[in-house]
Amino acid sequence: MTSEREQVLHSWCVQADWDAPTIVGGEGARFRDDRGREYLDMSSLAECMNLGHQHPALIQAIQEQAGKLCFTTAAWGAGPRAELAARLLEKSGFEGGRVFFTLGGADANEHAVKFARLALGHPRGTIVTRHRSYHGATYAAMALSGDSRTLAQVDPTRHGVVHVPPPYAYRCPFGTPTEEACAQAAVHSVGAALDAHPDAAAVLMEPDAGTNGIVAPEAFWPGLRAEARRRGVYLIADEVMSGFGRCGEWFAWQRHGEAGRPDLMTLAKGLTGAHIPLGAVVLSAEVAKKVEHQMLYTGLTYCGHPLACAAGVAAIQAYEDEGLIERSRSLGAAMFQELQALKERHPVIGDVRGGHGLFAVIELVRDRATREALSAWPSLHPALQRLVEEAREGGVSFAVRGNLILLAPPLVITEAELGRALALLDRLLANGTWA
Repeated sequence: MTSEREQVLHSWCVQADWDAPTIVGGEGARFRDDRGREYLDMSSLAECMNLGHQHPALIQAIQEQAGKLCFTTAAWGAGPRAELAARLLEKSGFEGGRVFFTLGGADANEHAVKFARLALGHPRGTIVTRHRSYHGATYAAMALSGDSRTLAQVDPTRHGVVHVPPPYAYRCPFGTPTEEACAQAAVHSVGAALDAHPDAAAVLMEPDAGTNGIVAPEAFWPGLRAEARRRGVYLIADEVMSGFGRCGEWFAWQRHGEAGRPDLMTLAKGLTGAHIPLGAVVLSAEVAKKVEHQMLYTGLTYCGHPLACAAGVAAIQAYEDEGLIERSRSLGAAMFQELQALKERHPVIGDVRGGHGLFAVIELVRDRATREALSAWPSLHPALQRLVEEAREGGVSFAVRGNLILLAPPLVITEAELGRALALLDRLLANGTWA
């Protein structure tokens, strides 16, 4: 057997350090490796397996579509593409809008910026994003991101991007004493950035979930919407991770109702439950109307690939049939309550954030009183690395980054499975050496 370790470049790691088992299958919230070991997936792998592993309805849809039509370009129509666009406009309430399909989240974010600039007539208009955000790893998406992993590789100003501080209430960059004050200060900073750049075309931010571990206070997103609208710029919601039930709604912005409605939103991950790569940009009717009669100078060979779109249609049907959006909301609330109990038992837990769906962040600290970080962001403390390794030995896969444990299990996880994973986490936190 050939060795993947020697022949494949693996993302987000030092190649010489990569040495992982091969995944060979899975069902529901579990996956298996080639050594015969089974793991309970507490991160949906890359926060994308919302429907779990090997969902039978998606597999059937892909197989049936493959028997009819595997590919056609965007110059021709395709039934699954039209059907999926209609379902996305319906679920988002963007009637009269349009959908542009991409291959994933990074190119969805890049195209959302293109469309915002095109609609406003600012071909190089400034885009305001935030520090400690992540929007993809292509060069333009890295510029949009405020991520420590990407900023060393690209100059955001060359892409017309300006970063503002995040609404990180636990460590508020504005020095405010409350979550509400932090939200107000963060919104004000966006407004100041827009005022400083009269050519601004859009604000691009994540409404909720993200691997940066920052969950904005409730007042932030509606305030951001109002600030963008007041200045006549578009608000782009990066729902790549937060969409499709992850945060208890079809899309995280919907928690705020009309007060949180963006002008464009970007999708991927849960769009097909990761069974086939697919991304999308959903444009409001207003934005779609402005680009309707302009030449669209962009294209992707696999834009709206029939196999991927068939999987997307099946995914939306599965979310509906199994009540997974509502389930994420209720089971996520129970998970969050248990995490709060863990915080009471373990002084190493400084903060627990989330609770809107099956997504939560645990931030670890050296000292809860001073909020001293366990290690400098984004370095991983050895004790946290040991926790991940010991959890795998116990049959559970957790995702961590820096001082954070990121919980985003598949929406199909059972209560018993979730309880088992959290009980193991409880034991590992108790046994860890956190000095």
